[in-house]
Amino acid sequence: MSVVDHRNQTVLITGASSGIGAAFARALAARGSNLVLVARRLERLQELASELEQGHGIAATAIAQDLGSPTAGADLHTAVAGAGLCVTSLINNAGFGTFGPFIDEDPARLAQEIAVDVATPVQLSSAFLPDMIKAGHGYLINVASMAAYTPTPRMAVYGAAKAFVLSFTESLWAELQGTGVTVFALSPGATRTEFNSVVGTDDATAGARMRTPDDVVATALAHLARANPGPSVIDGASNRLSARVGSLLTRRTTARIMYRLTDPARRAGSTTTPAALGQTTRSVARTSH
Repeated sequence: MSVVDHRNQTVLITGASSGIGAAFARALAARGSNLVLVARRLERLQELASELEQGHGIAATAIAQDLGSPTAGADLHTAVAGAGLCVTSLINNAGFGTFGPFIDEDPARLAQEIAVDVATPVQLSSAFLPDMIKAGHGYLINVASMAAYTPTPRMAVYGAAKAFVLSFTESLWAELQGTGVTVFALSPGATRTEFNSVVGTDDATAGARMRTPDDVVATALAHLARANPGPSVIDGASNRLSARVGSLLTRRTTARIMYRLTDPARRAGSTTTPAALGQTTRSVARTSH
């Protein structure tokens, strides 16, 4: 039995309009949790909120928020308080990635990527954790990625951002022991979301076998149900094995392997040399997980 009483939770989920965020919303609504759904696309959030309220008899509030804002945490906390709600659990799921050689990237887009993927989980954790600790029975799940475990050529900023999320969350896990708030990082691998359709190529996931958002959420909720959840969990047996194998390799070897795996030319039967990086066309993805 879960140590969390889902019927006694008000859970804020970022990036809730699609993918893993929407899957979390549906799974938690089915368990009786009230929800605060946050993303940029208000119409989609409202449709999902209506679906969940009618289907499960819970309360679901939709809030449109630009999570790239430097005041996103404070603004969202103010909006939630203004709606008369008290968040007891938080899932930092929203994020986006870019794919392509770093030297071809738009610096402004990279700044947005860092803001959403790094600054926002910190801001929201800071804004909502005091209320959550006061309630004393909720959880904080920060969505990291398998990219957190290795160097990630052609997604250098995204991988580094997710490595930050993993380290940040594991540190919070240790700091918040005894508060009643369960904390862990969730690391999916390639998942069937909007990410690749937005980026316009499967190279962003190196052609890996896809898991589903429901798979990822099931892994997270099973971890949450443990009597003493650890600071992080990886979705999928093959991903867990990959992380273990990667930990045995040198950083030099891992970086070279990942460079080959993310090479678009590899899928066409050839390879790209580092000297050709500046000639590669940049692709950009922006989506929730």
